[in-house]
Amino acid sequence: MTLIEILKAKGKEDPEIIAAKINGQPADLNTPVTEGTEIEWINISSPEGLEVLRHSTSHLMAQAVKELYPEVRVTIGPAIEDGFYYDFDCEKTFTADDLIRIEKRMKELAGKNMAIERMEMPKEEAIKLFDKMGENYKVEIISEIPDKTVSCYKQGDFLDLCRGPHIPSTGRIRSFKLLNTAGAYWRGDENNRMLQRIYGTAFPTQTELDNYLDKLEEIKKRDHRKLGKELDLFSIHDDIGAGLILWHPKGAIIRKTIEDFWREEHLRHGYKLLYSPHIAKLDLWKTSGHTEFYQANMYKPMEVEGQDFQLKPMNCPFHIMIYKSKLNSYRDLPIRWAELGTVYRYERSGVLHGLLRVRGFTQDDAHIFCRPDQIQDEITSILDFTVELLTTYGFDRYDIYLSTRPEKYVGTVDNWEKATDALRNALEIKGLPYQIDPGEGVFYGPKIDIKIKDVLDRAWQCTTIQVDFNLPEKFSLSYVGEDGRQHQPIMIHRALMGSLERFFGILIEHYAGAFPLWLSPVQVKVLPITDKQNEYAEEVRHNLDSAGVRVETDNRNEKIGHKIREAQLEKIPYMFIIGGREAESRNVAVRMRKEGDIGALPLEEAVNKVTQEISLKR
Repeated sequence: MTLIEILKAKGKEDPEIIAAKINGQPADLNTPVTEGTEIEWINISSPEGLEVLRHSTSHLMAQAVKELYPEVRVTIGPAIEDGFYYDFDCEKTFTADDLIRIEKRMKELAGKNMAIERMEMPKEEAIKLFDKMGENYKVEIISEIPDKTVSCYKQGDFLDLCRGPHIPSTGRIRSFKLLNTAGAYWRGDENNRMLQRIYGTAFPTQTELDNYLDKLEEIKKRDHRKLGKELDLFSIHDDIGAGLILWHPKGAIIRKTIEDFWREEHLRHGYKLLYSPHIAKLDLWKTSGHTEFYQANMYKPMEVEGQDFQLKPMNCPFHIMIYKSKLNSYRDLPIRWAELGTVYRYERSGVLHGLLRVRGFTQDDAHIFCRPDQIQDEITSILDFTVELLTTYGFDRYDIYLSTRPEKYVGTVDNWEKATDALRNALEIKGLPYQIDPGEGVFYGPKIDIKIKDVLDRAWQCTTIQVDFNLPEKFSLSYVGEDGRQHQPIMIHRALMGSLERFFGILIEHYAGAFPLWLSPVQVKVLPITDKQNEYAEEVRHNLDSAGVRVETDNRNEKIGHKIREAQLEKIPYMFIIGGREAESRNVAVRMRKEGDIGALPLEEAVNKVTQEISLKR
């Protein structure tokens, strides 16, 4: 008896159930089972159900493409977060009109409600079959499968290699949308042929799809690259190089505000500040292991007076050398050092993305050298610091992961267990919910990763806290213990924001460019209605400037409505509007970005209102 027959027999046939788990393994509803089998039904709205739906929709798209463009060869089409894609080998480049045509054909095929059937066949038979079909990519994939048999799925005349599971029929695919196209190398290797990738998404209901598409439109409006240009915050120029950021005055003043706050808070939390150079001898990176483990992300060395120097991909070795510059005692630990250190990493041009993926960036880096018995307290302190800092920027929702020992690691199992327990205990002491990410620790130690959630509920990797047994050993670090002997310290790597560039990009999108007052590049714009108020407007500007407020005056010969609209487009938090009445009474008419007009206030009171809000970092 098949799973779907069991549902019918029990009177539980439900269009929401699209697959199942048999003894924990995903399976199609047409899968036969024996009595006593453990069955867990998969609902279309569950994470597993969405994955099945979207993977089935990618097959439907591939079928439509093959019917419309028979010369196309198919490759792979997985479900991904929020959707799916399929890669095609074809001479033409798919256009927006092609996507409309493909989507229309998909709807026609879905309307036929074709059964989706699983077929298993010997590997050699499958190779012959796909070779006859001219699908050489499928032949390549099958050739690498170690099993003697492979599974395929058939719907109408379309056959595709796939492990499954899939929904029972195409009729259950109702709410989908093709989104965009992109180029993609076969298997991600730039030495292979460039393919055409079509992205799409699918949901159980049209309402869910519409909500998702509305969210995508909002994401487009908030795109930091678009807003960065409109608000004159930063730019990237081909003449300088891809992935290298130019900070314009308005972006630079926000960066300075972030840096000043960062330094003040680190000093308050017991850190000392460091600065290090941008290059070092290549031998340093050989000792650290970067040339072995991170070579693909490092630029080629440069020769200086017969010696090879390397642009730094990380700051860690510099902090280590400062530690080694003197003898340290157990009484000196923990040592907390922080640096806004600019690093350089090679990223392929295809993955560069505005501020979010760059080739030169500044890490809010810190390293803590401590004794093994101090790890838990240090981690707890870092977590407190992280929550304080991120909350100040408006982020109070997180996804937290504790990554444990991988298969390949350095150090002793005992040290790994102690460090992992310290990380776990610190999270539990602080009451922070977390997920275990088994085996995903870095080779030198376990770690905590914190992903912040923005206003659109998107997760962004920012904070990382890593325990390191490797570098202290490689660089022979030590401290004199209470017993008078040499002991090896534990090194904790941590970054709270990740990088200034990426964090700034996240802030732009989180606030849609309408930064809170304390971060805004221009906090107040003074708007005289006519030239007659220019003298008083200058006095207002001077008072604000003297109070430490970032202020500009718009004294152009334009109508006040035009000036207000422009200030609104520039997302200025406060506007002080000055007409004849305000100049005579030494008031200002206050207009706020969100609240609109709030009435006239005496100048001193208006300035105090702004400075108090800035001090509270609102």
